[in-house]
Amino acid sequence: MTATAAPAVAPPAPPEVRGPSLLRLTAVELRKLTDTRAGVWLLAAIALITVALVVAQLIWAPDDQQTFTGFFVFSLLPVGLLLPVLGILSVTGEWSQRTALTTFALVPRRERVVAAKLVAVVLAAAASILTSLGAAAIGTLGTGVSGGAGGWRIEGSLILHALVVQVANVLMGAAFGLLLLNTPLAIVTFLLLPTLWSVLGGLIRPLSGPAGWLDTGRTMEPFFTPDVTAGQWARLGVSLLAWLVVPLVAGLLRTLRREVA
Repeated sequence: MTATAAPAVAPPAPPEVRGPSLLRLTAVELRKLTDTRAGVWLLAAIALITVALVVAQLIWAPDDQQTFTGFFVFSLLPVGLLLPVLGILSVTGEWSQRTALTTFALVPRRERVVAAKLVAVVLAAAASILTSLGAAAIGTLGTGVSGGAGGWRIEGSLILHALVVQVANVLMGAAFGLLLLNTPLAIVTFLLLPTLWSVLGGLIRPLSGPAGWLDTGRTMEPFFTPDVTAGQWARLGVSLLAWLVVPLVAGLLRTLRREVA
């Protein structure tokens, strides 16, 4: 009598492992912005400078400029200078702190990590608008003590334009960070190249025309007002194509292809 072979049993399928969602990755990246001393001090500097400017405006600005709109617009300028540094720190932190190997091992799809970083810095830029609005409200309330003119009226389009400018600023910083993947080099390059182009455009007559389209200092200036024309939107778009889209695409390609040591 021969033994009957037992039927083969297929091994159970391994459980499906899903990667973290973009929402969760964004939350992680937002937490990373405050995990380092540089990030904490930069965020604190943005808040302190905003408040300091409101106080200075209360003390020295003419009464007719001490309005909600006046406080809001005045606070946007220095914040716009610091936001690109925040964008740079966000995308270069993995390489400067040597955590890229761990991050990309946990999330092999690097484009998802980059997307989460970009969403996080955009949210930080939006938060800076809320900070400026809050500081402007404090300043307007303070005009009752300082003797200023006060006035709470502000155009919704001005807030929208300010958001566009601040988001563009932080994304330009992130683009340079992705392109260079080195914090000091990215900060110096971002601060030097646009400034140099702005100076050359003002000094060299043949460059004056192109500078009107490529100098972000000029193309963003109308966006600190509530009324922006179609031509001004077009100039901003061309300048952002040169200073944001091109380095962002090149930086993304470099980040996706770079070997992690």
